[in-house]
Amino acid sequence: MIKDQILYEDNHLLAINKLPGQITQGDKTGDPCLADLVKEFIKERDHKPGQVYCGVIHRLDRPVSGVVLLAKTSKALSRMVEKVRTREFEKHYWAVVKNAPPQSAGILENWLVKNEERNKSYVFASARPNAKLARLEYHEIAVSDGGYHLLDINLHTGRHHQIRCQLANIGCPIKGDLKYGAPRSNDDGSISLHAHIVSFEHPVTHLPVTITAPCPSIEKMFHID
Repeated sequence: MIKDQILYEDNHLLAINKLPGQITQGDKTGDPCLADLVKEFIKERDHKPGQVYCGVIHRLDRPVSGVVLLAKTSKALSRMVEKVRTREFEKHYWAVVKNAPPQSAGILENWLVKNEERNKSYVFASARPNAKLARLEYHEIAVSDGGYHLLDINLHTGRHHQIRCQLANIGCPIKGDLKYGAPRSNDDGSISLHAHIVSFEHPVTHLPVTITAPCPSIEKMFHID
């Protein structure tokens, strides 16, 4: 399975098209995570006798699909984590929503507070204790025959459940996202949020890299070739 999910690989980095339901890093469920699956795959494919290194640069929520970038060396990991921290790592998502946003394009800027017990974030209009500033840019790119709207999201910050929370706050919960107000779930337990593109300067070669993850279900829904 991992072989078919690889979008990009060199000596330093590996990008996976994560499936809904897969977890990026190990958690309390004990389910196999992408980092471990990649280690096993590389060990077997490359006949490595020792331990395989695989560092997680960024994560996606379990029900979300799309590009996850992993590091094959500690040097690549530290450099890429710094790029994420300083926002030199551009991320574009596709989000399918039933309701049209108030404007076809705009910037959402809110303060988010994470509730650990409920594993949910809440939106506030102004700063308060434990709140983190969240900012994203969106524009509508298509409407399906069934009346669903496809939004392209340029994520400026990486807060807990940020896209899900901020879109729900403007009356546009993501399709299938019961936690943030969608009326029904998707059949496979996913939510219709897909990490579509990541762009960055390579941590070693310093060349520009853009990685795109196809999403057949969304492309079919919106007749995207």
